[in-house]
Amino acid sequence: MHRGTNPINNSDQELNVKQESEVMEPRMYRVILHNDNYTTMDFVVHILMTVFHKPAAQATKIMLDVHKKGQGVCGVYTYDIASTKIAQVHFMAKQREYPLRCSMDEA
Repeated sequence: MHRGTNPINNSDQELNVKQESEVMEPRMYRVILHNDNYTTMDFVVHILMTVFHKPAAQATKIMLDVHKKGQGVCGVYTYDIASTKIAQVHFMAKQREYPLRCSMDEA
């Protein structure tokens, strides 16, 4: 049998493959609740606890920021999660006939 080099299994040659894969972190977005003159404070706390999973004390603090400062940050999320949470807030507010608005900006 002829002893030649096998191109598939050649131990004499090393194949150096350098993979450069840089993992990029996704952009993050702040979700913000905006004050209005009609939405109740209780409903804002309810939104913060159910949609954003905030404990009661933290939800109350954010609600007071919304009330006193005109807006409050609910959290920082990836674009898809932020968009979904905004849609949930708008849906729940519309069901209760509140004009509560929620937006996002890049963190």
